[in-house]
Amino acid sequence: MPSRRTFLKLSAAAAALVPACRGDETKQVVVAAANPGVVRVASVPTAVEGDLLPHLLADFPSKTELVSGPDVYDRARVGQVDLVISHYGHRDCEQFVMDGLGEWPRTVFSNQMALVGPPSDPANVRGLTDAAEAFRRIAASKSPFVLNDVDGVRYLTEILWSCCGRPARDGWFLDEKHQKQDAMVIASQRGAYTLWGLTPFLRTSKVTTLALEPLVLADPLLQRLIVTVVVKAPGANIEGARAVQSHFLSPAMQARIRATRYPTEHDVFWVPAGRHNRTAILPKA
Repeated sequence: MPSRRTFLKLSAAAAALVPACRGDETKQVVVAAANPGVVRVASVPTAVEGDLLPHLLADFPSKTELVSGPDVYDRARVGQVDLVISHYGHRDCEQFVMDGLGEWPRTVFSNQMALVGPPSDPANVRGLTDAAEAFRRIAASKSPFVLNDVDGVRYLTEILWSCCGRPARDGWFLDEKHQKQDAMVIASQRGAYTLWGLTPFLRTSKVTTLALEPLVLADPLLQRLIVTVVVKAPGANIEGARAVQSHFLSPAMQARIRATRYPTEHDVFWVPAGRHNRTAILPKA
């Protein structure tokens, strides 16, 4: 008869076959049993590239494994992740939770959008704390603005346009369906303004020469909530994930978030968002 130690080793290495449903497809996937000594964290890239998560996890007392990428919920569905960190509006977050695979999202911090533009700044928006006023100046001066045609960015652009009175778009507003890096390249070529997340902009700037720089950052409208979701899918280390989530929400770590700068010469810091949660679930000091 195998010893208890041998039995535990076999149990830890065991795999379970579970269905993974996306749309009308159902397939069998192998899910490894969770290792209670390790918490697997998967994050969208911004919190890793922005030098935040590595600092926060360094103080967590147990071992963690951190990966980043856009497909965090796909990883979670097949049991490769214990805790997901994503934008609250991530395209897969709501369905993942509604499918019963994740606990209620908890807000932990916000990442930063940026209004970027040419160093010459023809609309004179540099350093403004009001993004709507910046947009008004761009429109009034007929300075070119390239729409970054990503859903969330388009929505933000429409808000800013509405804030400044919905001015006529002819002659300055360029809606040519460019997205992400392509939108930045086009804006750079045309001496135009545009909007994008600060961390992907910084990443792109390292590999592509852009005649653009972040000009407006301070408006809270340019922040986007990021949440943690404890994974309940088979194979997940639920208790470990909850512990990491509580670690992020602790007053000490929320203060650490506020003190963490983005990897840029601009004076911009991460914004804690723990206080947006129901008070009863928040850890005490």
